[in-house]
Amino acid sequence: MNPNDIHISKTLSWLLRHAAVKEGFPLQSDGFIKVDDLLKHRQLKKATIDDIKRVVECNDKKRFKLVLSADDVYLIRANQGHSIQAVNNLELTPILTAADAPVVVHGTYYKFWNSIRKTGLNRMNRLHIHFATGIHESVVSGIRKDCELYIYIDLDKSLLDNLTFYLSSNGVVLSPGDADGLILPRYFLRVVDKETGNILKF
Repeated sequence: MNPNDIHISKTLSWLLRHAAVKEGFPLQSDGFIKVDDLLKHRQLKKATIDDIKRVVECNDKKRFKLVLSADDVYLIRANQGHSIQAVNNLELTPILTAADAPVVVHGTYYKFWNSIRKTGLNRMNRLHIHFATGIHESVVSGIRKDCELYIYIDLDKSLLDNLTFYLSSNGVVLSPGDADGLILPRYFLRVVDKETGNILKF
């Protein structure tokens, strides 16, 4: 992406995931906002609908969804990553068995590991904890490429204990965690060092 497209992409991520309500935009429960409204924002005034289309199409993680409504109005949303509580009707498919997602893996960094191995993964201020369906190149979203550790989830055990998981429209596995927003270490299948392949104790 060129610098202008990177700016547009970052601004869209910020607005659609976290700041739409605070910035005064009408937001549907499924996360969609009118593109014409967004283009009036101070950080997007130089952008056009063609810029938005290009950023959506070229985003390698497929973070956004752009649709044309029945009344010919362009709407856009982030596919996941929201911290806005009003977004409660995303296009999510419930994962009911481990066969629905044979691999569920979260990427993280050593600086967070001491905390994670004690208290688990935490959704923090977001609605969900994010996971990928694998670590191979065909997986486009759900895990950062520069992560240092892979945390694999025991989905059978998690589902048996009534933790919920969903698959987003761009292939990211999402979970709200337990009542405290956590996935505890007892649900970790294994933790692997990305560079060495060594399995860490927890």
